[in-house]
Amino acid sequence: MQKSPQAIDFALKETSPKIGAGSITGDKLSCTYDLVEQMQYLYVRVVKAKDLPGKDVTGSCDPYVEVKLGNYKGTTKHFEKKSNPEWNQCFAFSKDRIQASVLEVLVKDKDVVLDDLIGRVMFDLNEVPKRIPPDSPLAPQWYRLEDRKGDKVKTGELMLAVWMGTQADEAFPDAWHSDAATVSGEGVANIRSKVYLSPKLWYVRVNIIEAQDLLPSDKSRFPEVFVKAILGNQASRTRISQSKTINPMWNEDLMFVAAEPFEEPLILTVEDRVAPNKDEVLGKCLIPLQAVQRRLDHKPVNTRWFNLEKHVIVDGEKKETKFSSRIHLRICLDGGYHVLDESTHYSSDLRPTAKQLWKPSIGILELGVLSAHGLTPMKTKDGRGTTDAYCVAKYGQKWVRTRTIVDSFGPRWNEQYTWEVFDPCTVITVGVFDNGHIHGQGGGGKDSRIGVRKMGEVQLAVRFTCSSLINMLHMYSQPLLPKMHYIHPLSVIQLDSLRHQAMQIVSIRLNRAEPPLRKEVVEYMLDVDSHMWSMRRSKANFFRIMGVLSSLISVGKWFDQICNWKNPLTTILIHILFIILVLYPELILPTVFLYLFLIGIWNFRWRPRHPPHMDTRLSHAEAAHPDELDEEFDTFPTTKGSDIVRMRYDRLRSIAGRVQTVIGDLATQGERFQSLISWRDPRATTLFVTFCLIAAIVLYVTPFQVVALLAGIYVLRHPRFRHKLPSVPLNFFRRLPARSDSML
Repeated sequence: MQKSPQAIDFALKETSPKIGAGSITGDKLSCTYDLVEQMQYLYVRVVKAKDLPGKDVTGSCDPYVEVKLGNYKGTTKHFEKKSNPEWNQCFAFSKDRIQASVLEVLVKDKDVVLDDLIGRVMFDLNEVPKRIPPDSPLAPQWYRLEDRKGDKVKTGELMLAVWMGTQADEAFPDAWHSDAATVSGEGVANIRSKVYLSPKLWYVRVNIIEAQDLLPSDKSRFPEVFVKAILGNQASRTRISQSKTINPMWNEDLMFVAAEPFEEPLILTVEDRVAPNKDEVLGKCLIPLQAVQRRLDHKPVNTRWFNLEKHVIVDGEKKETKFSSRIHLRICLDGGYHVLDESTHYSSDLRPTAKQLWKPSIGILELGVLSAHGLTPMKTKDGRGTTDAYCVAKYGQKWVRTRTIVDSFGPRWNEQYTWEVFDPCTVITVGVFDNGHIHGQGGGGKDSRIGVRKMGEVQLAVRFTCSSLINMLHMYSQPLLPKMHYIHPLSVIQLDSLRHQAMQIVSIRLNRAEPPLRKEVVEYMLDVDSHMWSMRRSKANFFRIMGVLSSLISVGKWFDQICNWKNPLTTILIHILFIILVLYPELILPTVFLYLFLIGIWNFRWRPRHPPHMDTRLSHAEAAHPDELDEEFDTFPTTKGSDIVRMRYDRLRSIAGRVQTVIGDLATQGERFQSLISWRDPRATTLFVTFCLIAAIVLYVTPFQVVALLAGIYVLRHPRFRHKLPSVPLNFFRRLPARSDSML
């Protein structure tokens, strides 16, 4: 039986790239860089020059180096009036695109009209040595410059190193690439591969206990005092103190997220609500986080008193007042928690912040990003569609970004990265993006994500090497999160707020790196908008629930067939099994566990052969209406027109109405159970309590095995002893009252 074309199109595909993993080869590269295909490059490192002759009228020169190979040409930066310049720049030319047999390295003098040739060095590509890591880098050598006729110039030498290597070479990430020859200036930095580290995040716990000797301006009223705390872009406040005096008490915890290095202090202000929307500052204090105690467990830290400062304006000048107001705090950096900065459904790291609490790693994860195929155009250039794709992978604190392959719908990256793994129940996230900054647009462009609908395929090689199988299996018995999450748990609302703050901190920090990992890229990888409404996700989650319930429904249908004797032989066997279990109840649990064991062994034949991946059919990405996707990726608040917003609002009301009906039906059934003994219907409750008394007496005098046997035989009775009308207990339950008749 053949699969449908759509199932084949969106299935995970197994490929056979020419990589070193699993093969025996004499190439040293296969030991350390064996999850990707080898890509050969010609490397040219231009180090420096000396004693360059002057070409200007003044006798000086403005030198730069031009590395030319066929139609490809790379240039260094130029220096003004310098005869001994140092560049230390590297150039990489893809061997697949080399169409020349000679490499030219030209030293030129920058001029207004036409650049003058100072000298050049020529290399025959057949003579270039080959280098394979972990060999030491090739030492650069001095070469005497020649003129166009091939004669040595009087003065002038250039230090160079030329070799053949692969993408495993140390020079590869920072080299100028012939694949991106059209990119220049600031755009070159934006196309290079890079490894980033998320900042180390801490939870800051501020327990605000009390304040003393506050000085409100209006002493005739009872002060309504609260404390406002600000850390960077985060702000929180306590409730208004119940003790409306100048010595208020709160004993309230405020939580924040802070990232190392701690750049901003914690600012506390004590304020008095003098009128609606009008607060008076009674004092302020700044607490640098560098001096705050770090806590590894749930033991409380020592409390401290902090003086409150207050500034008043006298004759137009801001002056500090000296007074004795102070605030009592217990403040610490909680290192026993894991700061959640991604969705808990696909977390890549669950370790606590404090390194002292880390457990040893259980293995190494290796990822080979090989290539992508069939990418769709993401922007227009010179009247045609184009894509400048790069790949981002995130696991734990380590982010990696491949180099950008310019103007290609089938980019080949062939880059390999490794991570330490501390928990097997974690997820690595990989995304493909279109680079919107290769021509130095600055902050004007955005890096577009390639995804949701099928917009191409990415080829990956993944390998997990377990260092200790016992340690890994032991992890399944350990709590998912550090113990502080269970000893001193945070509320769901707190966790959601702190997760949002942590995501913002990570995206801002990585956006400040050089080259930056763009804010939109980080937010997409962390799934910042996971809490937003999505019609597509709602449908997907509904069908996920139906998939979970389908097994229960199938068991119910099977039992109904047993009860209705659809297959008499099976029903008789079930009768025999039931009688055996009733007579020998000690066999019930062993039978259940043996049955589960046999089912597990039977399902082993259909175990997944491929690693879990983004499933477009499960996500309903392909079946989603374009307007549903447009709504999902709309900004918040919306930027759409009133007609579209009205249509979406009406659609949401319709869906919410159905949900409201289902919730109401569930509440009705629950209230009917409550009304059994609530005497809301006195006759029904009388019948029920009378039945309970009779049942208690009968069950007391009758052996349990007899009752279970009679009940089972009654349930499994033959259809000729059944009738199609509902049973008496069901009729009684449906007549019980619910509170739905009391609702408006």
